[in-house]
Amino acid sequence: MEYNSYIAYSFKISPLQPAMDILIAELSTEGFESFVEEEDGLLAYIKKEDWSKETLNSIQILRNHDFKIQHTFSEIAQENWNAVWESSFDPIEVGKDCVVRAPFHKKPEVRFDIVIEPKMSFGTGHHETTHMMIQHILGNEIAGKSVLDMGSGTGVLAILAAMKGATNVDAIDIDHWCYLNAIENVTRNGQQHINVLEGDVALLTNRKYDIILANINRNILLNDIPIYVGCLKAKGSLFLSGFYLEDMPLISQKCKENGLKFEKNLKINNWVAVKYVF
Repeated sequence: MEYNSYIAYSFKISPLQPAMDILIAELSTEGFESFVEEEDGLLAYIKKEDWSKETLNSIQILRNHDFKIQHTFSEIAQENWNAVWESSFDPIEVGKDCVVRAPFHKKPEVRFDIVIEPKMSFGTGHHETTHMMIQHILGNEIAGKSVLDMGSGTGVLAILAAMKGATNVDAIDIDHWCYLNAIENVTRNGQQHINVLEGDVALLTNRKYDIILANINRNILLNDIPIYVGCLKAKGSLFLSGFYLEDMPLISQKCKENGLKFEKNLKINNWVAVKYVF
């Protein structure tokens, strides 16, 4: 049997954010298929047939002097690919009730068993922001409510909301790969009340929600908070993440200007996930 090979890149990044998110976005346009976030950088994989020595020439962030990004690369035979991927994707336990895992992991005995095949999308629970947003969902009443997962990535937050009894869930992401991956993961988890959409806040016209989840980044959130607030029903809740603790005053001020008040904050490694309410 003939196997294809993959080229594996290891990027060391300083400071880590927002450089990692930008790097992932740029690499995804050049044929990279899978990403694994590490404490100090990123692993990225591309089929050898789609790779050349010029592959990184168009990656602009590598020439940005605000960040220090170093990389090495090596070839991985296809026959070892699954082993490499599986060894780098561990199941994520959030509290006692929720596990986020890949299809090849053993099924756990928990209330919320979420099976995710991340491919080129983001949001497996490994990153602090996704982990905290899952904590928020677990700790809040969701049953019978309408939910928006904005910047949905793999769809993991939308899936958990549906598992907790949300009657209607919209999962929206501007990235085409995220859109396709979320559809796949929603189907894999047997959820019938999730509507996966490709686009941005322009899709929110005339839509109303009890709960809005937005795990994106500071600048997009600051721009879009007024639109989110316009989509919240009375007594609705807005959960935001994707930014650092030092960015929280800016986010909170924008929320206050739009009639929201701070209720709760979670923090892991300087990342935060905040709940605001009417």
